[in-house]
Amino acid sequence: MTKTNSEEMSFLDHLEELRWHLIRATLAIVIVGTVAFIMKDFVFGIILGPKDMDFPTYRFLCRAATFIGIETDFCGDELPFMIQNRTMAGQFSAHIWTSITAGLVISFPYIIYEFWKFISPGLYENERKNARGFIVVSSLLFFLGVLFGYYVVSPLSINFLGTYQVADLVENQIDLGSYIGLVRASVLASGLIFELPIVIYFLTRVGLVTPEFLRKYRKYALVLVLILSAIITPPDVASQIIVAIPVLILYQVSIYISKVVIRNQKKKEIANA
Repeated sequence: MTKTNSEEMSFLDHLEELRWHLIRATLAIVIVGTVAFIMKDFVFGIILGPKDMDFPTYRFLCRAATFIGIETDFCGDELPFMIQNRTMAGQFSAHIWTSITAGLVISFPYIIYEFWKFISPGLYENERKNARGFIVVSSLLFFLGVLFGYYVVSPLSINFLGTYQVADLVENQIDLGSYIGLVRASVLASGLIFELPIVIYFLTRVGLVTPEFLRKYRKYALVLVLILSAIITPPDVASQIIVAIPVLILYQVSIYISKVVIRNQKKKEIANA
């Protein structure tokens, strides 16, 4: 099997090709973002969801705490803070950036598709056949991460930070941009973290990572995962553990993926020998 004639393209040709892929990906984000901009009530209903104590995550944690027989703040009527806007362009700016974020999230499969179209001409024919699987798996992992960030990381962070007080005299009146920034960071960070198996797949393909390497440094990865969990969640042990568990599962899956890649490479080497 031989590669296509993409290697005959000049450096400027590759840059021109990359430019058009980036233009199409950006256009997709703009189009979807425009739709999200128009559907303001629906989009902000989702964004402001974790502010409501009727949010599914709070209801689940309330039932779990009640079943165990412990007191919890998740059974309250409302969170003790108000979301406010204190700048002239604050709400409009939040509307714009939220729409762009929605466009990025929803357009992710197409962005991955454009990325694959750019690199696929330099691959072998049998490798290009895996394009559909790559796009589906990477998109699925990203959306799972987004849902995890929205239904787990965001409500835990909002509940903790929104109810935290250093003194009774200090009231929490959260700025709109700060609130949306927290939700946006939680969702996007979780979506990217869930792409770990894909990253490990490519690093293994180019020879930078091996299953032995991943197993050897598993304990260091555990420390990094806990640190990462502490960054994207409130500083309480329960929240950090909740976030750390799926990331550790992804790390273990990545070890298996790396093992499969190495095994397939060895089979190809034997077959070509």
